[in-house]
Amino acid sequence: MMEREKATIPNFEKLFADIENLRIAVVGDVMLDTYWWGVVERISPEAPVPIVSLQKKEYRIGGAGNVALNTVSLGAETTLFSIVGEDEDAELLLNMLQEEHIDTKYIVRSGKRITTNKIRVMGQHHQMMRIDSEVTNDISKEEEEELLSSFESFVKRYEPAVVIFEDYNKGLLTESLIVSIIAICNEHKIITAQIQSTKNFLAYKGVTIFKPVLKEALEHSPALITHHDTTEEHLQQLHSQLHGHLQHKISLITLPSFNLFIQKGNYARTIAMHTQNIADLSGCEDTIIAVAALVYAAEKDIVLAASLASLAAGIVCAHVGTVAINKQQLLAECRKSLN
Repeated sequence: MMEREKATIPNFEKLFADIENLRIAVVGDVMLDTYWWGVVERISPEAPVPIVSLQKKEYRIGGAGNVALNTVSLGAETTLFSIVGEDEDAELLLNMLQEEHIDTKYIVRSGKRITTNKIRVMGQHHQMMRIDSEVTNDISKEEEEELLSSFESFVKRYEPAVVIFEDYNKGLLTESLIVSIIAICNEHKIITAQIQSTKNFLAYKGVTIFKPVLKEALEHSPALITHHDTTEEHLQQLHSQLHGHLQHKISLITLPSFNLFIQKGNYARTIAMHTQNIADLSGCEDTIIAVAALVYAAEKDIVLAASLASLAAGIVCAHVGTVAINKQQLLAECRKSLN
């Protein structure tokens, strides 16, 4: 029989204060999110496409940078490990990260790559087109060794509480780098959390929190589960299959309804999404893993961690584009919804 328990409702002010004392690292694919905002009033005479009259350009921090932005917004001291090109997009992105007080000294500049930039063309607040500028081949062995050496030095010096992997399959997180970083973290008893990944989905052996969306998990599970059945029995079977490959501690799976299924040992539960007016799902998963990892590091309570992550997801999804969670807004929602 599955274990059932209820999370203790904490002193939220103390919880958020404890999070501010955490040191964390985010390792993954950082990118620039560019928004071209305009209005559409007619169709092009050259082709059956709308003409967007450009009114403004906006730049935001994306990918692993958005995870870091969320953890910094909650007060945790955050260091980012990534790679960018030697280009204007890199200068812009690094300046933006530094303005948000994210530590960028371990980000590698590479003359062999360009900085990932996802350009979204927006008309009347709707995304009409996305243009991706990126390189997705694996980083070189020299770049991998530089990142790993820097990470080892960082761990010895700062003893972080959490390391979050953000893997968008852009070539930074090679299988060997994933394995090496997790080994270092497990040796130093550092909590690890993983989000995103297709190419190296099953490389995250020994991670603490494994956080796929249901579709990803089903694509990499054996044939026993072949449909999107979200009954708890099937989700528990899915966790068991993933655990057989990964030997991870906790599954945190986003369901199509944006509910969160969690399983740790014999305890399993589905946390209902605290839905608000959903305008855009961009960056929602980044917020979920950032909040869940930090709360779990502070309280060691995955039910509480998933509950706060669900609240935070509802808040950020009410905005168009990637935005970080606002600590005071999340605190207010905690007082209202979880007390």
